Amino acid sequence: MRSPLAELRQRLPELMLRDQHRLRRRIDAARGLRDRDRLAEVVARLAADVDRAQARVASRRAAVPTVSYPAELPVSQRKDDIAAAIRDHQVVIVAGETGSGKTTQIPKICLELGRGVLGTIGHTQPRRLAARTVADRIAEEIGTPLGETVGFKVRFTDTSGDDTLVKLMTDGILLAEVQTDRLLRQYDTLIIDEAHERSLNIDFLLGYLKEILPRRPDLKVIITSATIDPERFSRHFDDAPIVEVSGRTYPVEVRYRPIVDPEDPDADPDRDQVQAIMDAVDELALEARGDVLVFLSGEREIRDTADALTKRGLRDTEILPLYARLSAAEQHRVFQRHRGRRIVLATNVAETSLTVPGIKYVIDPGTARISRYSHRLKVQRLPIEAISQASANQRKGRCGRVSEGICIRLYSEEDFLSRPEFTDPEILRTNLASVILQMTSLGLGDIAAFPFVEPPDRRNIKDGVDLLHELGAFDPAEKDPRKRMTPLGRKLAQLPVDPRLARMVLEADDHGCVREVLVIASALSIQDPRERPADKQQAADERHRRFADPTSDFLAYLNLWNHLRDKQKELSGGQFRRMCKSEFLHYLRVREWQDLHGQLKQVARGLGVTVNTADAPPENVHRALLAGLLSHVGLMDPEKREYLGARGARFALFPGSGLFKKPPRWVMSAELVETSRLWARVNARIEPEWIEPLAQHLVKRTYSEPHWSKKQGAAMAYERVTLYGVPIVTQRRVQYGRIDPELARELFIRHALVGGEWETHHRFFHQNRALLEEVEDLEHRARRRDILVDDETLFDFYDERLPADAISVRHFDVWWKQARRDTPDLLNFERRMLINAGADEVREDDYPDAWRQGPLKLALTYRFEPGADAAGTDGVTVHVPLQVLNQVGPDGFDWQVPGLRTELVTELIRSLPKQLRVNFVPAPDVARRVLQRVSPRGEPLLDALERELRAMTGVTVARESWDPSRLPGHLKMTFRVVDDRDRTVAEGKDLDELKRRLKGEMRGTLSTVAQKDGVERAGLRTWDVGTLPQTFQRSRAGYEVKAYPALTDEGDTVAVRMYETPAEQRHAMWRGTRRLVLLNAPSPVKFLQGRLTNQGKLALSHSPHGSVAALFDDCVTAAADKLIAEAGGPAWDEEGFTKLYDHVRSDLADTAAAVVTHVERILKTSHDLDRRLRGTGSLTLVPSLTDLRAQLDDLVSPGFVTATGWRRLPDLLRYLRAMEARLDKLPENPNRDRLLMQQVERMRQEYLALLHRLPPARRDEDAVRQVRWMIEELRVSLFAQRLGTRYPVSDKRILKAIAQITA
Repeated sequence: MRSPLAELRQRLPELMLRDQHRLRRRIDAARGLRDRDRLAEVVARLAADVDRAQARVASRRAAVPTVSYPAELPVSQRKDDIAAAIRDHQVVIVAGETGSGKTTQIPKICLELGRGVLGTIGHTQPRRLAARTVADRIAEEIGTPLGETVGFKVRFTDTSGDDTLVKLMTDGILLAEVQTDRLLRQYDTLIIDEAHERSLNIDFLLGYLKEILPRRPDLKVIITSATIDPERFSRHFDDAPIVEVSGRTYPVEVRYRPIVDPEDPDADPDRDQVQAIMDAVDELALEARGDVLVFLSGEREIRDTADALTKRGLRDTEILPLYARLSAAEQHRVFQRHRGRRIVLATNVAETSLTVPGIKYVIDPGTARISRYSHRLKVQRLPIEAISQASANQRKGRCGRVSEGICIRLYSEEDFLSRPEFTDPEILRTNLASVILQMTSLGLGDIAAFPFVEPPDRRNIKDGVDLLHELGAFDPAEKDPRKRMTPLGRKLAQLPVDPRLARMVLEADDHGCVREVLVIASALSIQDPRERPADKQQAADERHRRFADPTSDFLAYLNLWNHLRDKQKELSGGQFRRMCKSEFLHYLRVREWQDLHGQLKQVARGLGVTVNTADAPPENVHRALLAGLLSHVGLMDPEKREYLGARGARFALFPGSGLFKKPPRWVMSAELVETSRLWARVNARIEPEWIEPLAQHLVKRTYSEPHWSKKQGAAMAYERVTLYGVPIVTQRRVQYGRIDPELARELFIRHALVGGEWETHHRFFHQNRALLEEVEDLEHRARRRDILVDDETLFDFYDERLPADAISVRHFDVWWKQARRDTPDLLNFERRMLINAGADEVREDDYPDAWRQGPLKLALTYRFEPGADAAGTDGVTVHVPLQVLNQVGPDGFDWQVPGLRTELVTELIRSLPKQLRVNFVPAPDVARRVLQRVSPRGEPLLDALERELRAMTGVTVARESWDPSRLPGHLKMTFRVVDDRDRTVAEGKDLDELKRRLKGEMRGTLSTVAQKDGVERAGLRTWDVGTLPQTFQRSRAGYEVKAYPALTDEGDTVAVRMYETPAEQRHAMWRGTRRLVLLNAPSPVKFLQGRLTNQGKLALSHSPHGSVAALFDDCVTAAADKLIAEAGGPAWDEEGFTKLYDHVRSDLADTAAAVVTHVERILKTSHDLDRRLRGTGSLTLVPSLTDLRAQLDDLVSPGFVTATGWRRLPDLLRYLRAMEARLDKLPENPNRDRLLMQQVERMRQEYLALLHRLPPARRDEDAVRQVRWMIEELRVSLFAQRLGTRYPVSDKRILKAIAQITA
């Protein structure tokens, strides 16, 4: 007895395919039941389901209509052949021209064969419009309402149901159904219509069907095609039979009219396509009346041609454009009845997609925009190309439908014959990312092994995979194609939009802007709903400008969406439709936009995506969009005014973009399309920092300049980040440890531990640094580089002890925290390990830390860095505190420190002229012998050298033979003056020059100390300072500050000020005492004026002082000087000052009168000399006269009385009379005068050089002033010997006096 389950299984073949599969699985599952009661219950339910399924089949069989075939259709004559082929073969190819009736009649043939009962007859169309219209037509022919026996399913509309026998749909819908019905069990027959179009979807379906047919032997597949290479489809399905059906066509005459005929010598070489079309229209005007269809490659060509034809003013002729972006109403005009002739200007949309009625003539320029994928740029291009022979014949066939026709081809027959036979299928010229994603989602394996009709280029496959990697859908590291899809990729595959747009939607979930991105993604999936009619472009632009955003074309879609939503709430359906028309918005595309948005929203929610309710910031929206457009970013090249894009592409913003006028630095684009150039359409400004987080899996990172950072405590490098060649980060500092730990560890050891570039509290580090500094300091002192071991020795020390992961300060601290507990001395240096063998002969005593001069102890530092960079500081530096600078003298410093003394003497010997130097060779040996015989610092070094060399060799070395300028810089001590905070105030090799330069700072320092003790005073007019100390000493910062107080002349008052040297003190004290005496003594001026004779008054009027009063002041000052000197000089206490004052006051008037008497004679002689000099005009005498004028101005100048002094006033008169004597003799022998003048000038230059060498405080010393007067005496001896000199004088005596001053 058979089991009930076996009986049920035997009934399954009578059921619909879907029911068979579903119920078979349930029966197989029931076989495992052991409980009889449970089994009986399941069998009863299964039997009921089988009964219902059988009833459904019966209902469908009863619904099969009686069919008939229009006799006028060519396919009707071949229906029996077609039926036989379908009955006997699993796959049949039906080839026939458009208009043969194959699209509407083949479904009826299948119904007549009994197909459509156990499964639906699926019938695919490339376009939604065709699916709707064909379904409508078939339903009408079989006499049933649309949506019952015959239904259609397109995006957002489904009129099919469980009882539908014939289901029209787009090929995209059938592909989508594959995801839920892998073997397409709901169909028993599939008709793939218009297969010759070879769209991506068609090729994918044909490949997929080939794979599943072995598992679906009951499935019939009929492929319909125009007569374009049907054999290719036959070969694909293992030589499936081809049934050819002829179309309803009339003969078509082809005329070849090349734009420029190469065989016509009279052809116009400048003739263009527009002119050629107008000539062809004129030619066809001579034929019988009929409509003309002109094929053009784009909207711009259509507008140009329409303008040219309109200007011709053709009678009874209507010119109609036809292209995809036209509004539905404008497209529909082509199908409306009309009078007269019509010229339709169309893109290749009219080649196969739309049948334009009434066409008798075709003008074919032979070109079209064909979408091609660029391997190099990874973008879709729309170049204008020559069409294939098959496309040309399709165009020709458009004019043989109503009567005999003429096709004028604007190219030669040779050109036609040289063209490829067929247009490349879409799969060979498009990005395959979407196909690969769907195939992988369906588990169809490697696309390269998929049975396509024509396998796509491997480069295209790679680019598709690369794009999916870019979007995060694929993991390139996974070698198994079945496992490489990521969880994100699985979600992308479920969203019914391009993978780029799907990626945006999923990213939006992370940024809380799903609502906005759904609107934008759905807008980018459809044709732009904004229309620009050719005759109303400006008006349309004005309307659309309301939605524009200057930073983002994407936000324009959002603004438009919000506007439409608001208007839809306000207006009725009819009003909304009219509003769309008035605002140049395509109503049907708006509806499509809204429908797609709703579908996307529903699918997204199913994936767990949360739709936000609050408005999202624009930045978040653009970050989400960027996730899908990473290879569509661009960086402005300011020089070329274009963008650098991925893989070296260069593109410009499309002129219609809202960003065109003010292009931002960074941009992302929804689409890059190449026409005349590479254009970016739908753009937005972005920030480069948004890119990197989204493109972590894509960016390339390069690193340069690895270096140690003391601040970071780690090795750092500069990172450059590029995305497909576009630099998104140019120079960012990053830690190098994660990139190259080995090099980072080496940098840490070399710089932090060996080089000391580390701020740390570790005891071992500071102890090691101190030891290194000690040995380094010894190197600087000894001027050797071979004492301290090299850095490699120190590196090896640390390298042996540190673990491999100690690559930075942080890592080291973690390790050392434990390691120092076990071995606290692990990283400690020992002094002996730091000193090279052979460095023991260096004695530290030869390089002392301090220099002693009297009570002062001055710090010494050493630097061994010869060369230009260290000029001035290489060698030994003496650190002199500013407050004791005045106490430091140059004595002893010429001997240098003991360690450099031998080298110093050696170099001094080498500085001698060669004729002397040869007596002291070898110089180093002589230097050592000399130093053994002397006591350093007991006398000037050169004195000792000259004496000892003469004693050793008998050779005398003159002082001027030495050339200290040839000494290396390090052998001359550097003096560094520092303030009380040890900051450098100034430094140099010349101590006296430093003192002069810092005179103000030094005095300011001394004054500061003195003011605290109340020693310095100001505004004094009487002696009220008690006893004035001649020296001032205070202890400050460890030094005895020493200064010299003195009265200071400040004009109307006297002050007590501090001076650095006794010489300055003496000079100031004299002047200050004199001023204080004169401030208190009665002025003798009236007394002097009263004694003047008229002759005296006349003489005094010639004074250089400018006024008699100034001259008298000068005379009184000179008289005071004489009296102060007689009294023993300035006083230092009140009692002494009083005695001095009394002495000066008592004799001041008489002494001043005596001074005035001398001055009268001096001024009279001076005036006479002046007149004589002015009255002599001989050119021969000019040099001598100039010298005399300079001498006179020097002797008699403002203040000359005091400057000359009482004792020398008679000498001054003698000097003037000597000048008169010289003037008398001058005309007799001017050459002799010139020679004597040169002799004097040499002495004068020596005197000026002396003044330049001496510090200002010494220039007023008696010995220095004496040299000046010796020169005047020399003049007397040379030019007026009869007047006699005060003492013997000569050049040699003057030079000796100068030498004594500088000794």
